[in-house]
Amino acid sequence: MTIARNTNPKGASRMPKSAAEAQALSLYRLPVATAVLVWCGVAVVSSLYVALPMNAMFAETFAVSAELAAWTSSGFSFAYAAGFLLLAPLAARYGTWRIMVAGLAILGLVTPLIGLMDSLPGVIAMRAAQGFVAATFAPNALTYIAEVYPADKRIATVGFLSTGFLLAGIVGQVFGSLMLPAPGWPYAFYVLGAAYLISAALLGLFAPASGRGGGESERLPIYRQIGALLRNKRLALLFFIALTLFLVFVGMYAALGSVLAAPPYSLDADGIMLVRAAGIVGMALSPFTGALAARFGLPRMLKAALLGASVGLAAIGLSASLAALVVSSVVFVAGISVLIPTLVSLAGQQAGSARGAAMAMYSFILFLGATLGPLVSLRLLHAGSALIAFGALALLLLVSYACAIAATRP
Repeated sequence: MTIARNTNPKGASRMPKSAAEAQALSLYRLPVATAVLVWCGVAVVSSLYVALPMNAMFAETFAVSAELAAWTSSGFSFAYAAGFLLLAPLAARYGTWRIMVAGLAILGLVTPLIGLMDSLPGVIAMRAAQGFVAATFAPNALTYIAEVYPADKRIATVGFLSTGFLLAGIVGQVFGSLMLPAPGWPYAFYVLGAAYLISAALLGLFAPASGRGGGESERLPIYRQIGALLRNKRLALLFFIALTLFLVFVGMYAALGSVLAAPPYSLDADGIMLVRAAGIVGMALSPFTGALAARFGLPRMLKAALLGASVGLAAIGLSASLAALVVSSVVFVAGISVLIPTLVSLAGQQAGSARGAAMAMYSFILFLGATLGPLVSLRLLHAGSALIAFGALALLLLVSYACAIAATRP
């Protein structure tokens, strides 16, 4: 397939030239592009989670505490979040499609180097490098959807992509678990490296090219745009909610492994993997967020999803049986799966023409929460009990619920 490249010197996004081309783009290329974007989203964000089940192994192998070993995940997350802001001007100059393809290709070269490290500082440093490069995908993918997709397809497409991001939370952990003890943790990163090179090829071949970014006048103001966005009280509240989402999502799964391995559950690695995988069921709602929003409205969806997620999270800590815990985790994941595309849509509406800056800031804050998640949840777990850890995380979501009421008040 030959993909047309943008030659617009002014950097406008590539748009269909006729109704026939628009129909062909919608009926064939965009569904294929959506599938490729979701695949890339799963592949990229899986790296955030792949080291979570390896935490105990890293602690034992390198003779360090579990908290120190957790930096194999938090180091990635911190660099990932920082990359969203530091790399944001690149898309303004070169275009979102080009940055995504180039980023995936570089990621395919950097990731296997992690498996060659023979010390914990080396692993953490290379994980941070991996996270920084991985930051080229998520915010650009969200902006790309706004550039290329028709308005009536955007919420649904963001829902599919958000499902991919959440699915990565399960896939990454399950994949990481499967690499232990054989063939060994380095092979997880060798396989991921190959997956990123394949992803770069797929995106380059099957996703329509977006326009080249603008000139100097468009590149420099992006940080000033972010400053203006933070002064928008409604957006600031939405950004706080975004911070809590992945903090509690990653934090819950970081603590869940320790809880399931201890009495009364005492599950082995395979059992823990199955419980983690059960969360996939809760993601089924995410692709329908667009239809639900059309019926109930984004503000109502935001508040209902926050309440549902907080109830599910609190119920995990209160569960007296494994079955109840699994059901509670599905309810929690369902709430989070609806929250992410809902927040993206609300933030985009509030940002207006500064959507690119808003998506960079949104992604930064979202994954900053992922950085804090394992550190916060494991500290809560060690300081108290599962009830205290999951209850505190649920309380944080209730604070976000109060923020949602304020952010969506007429």
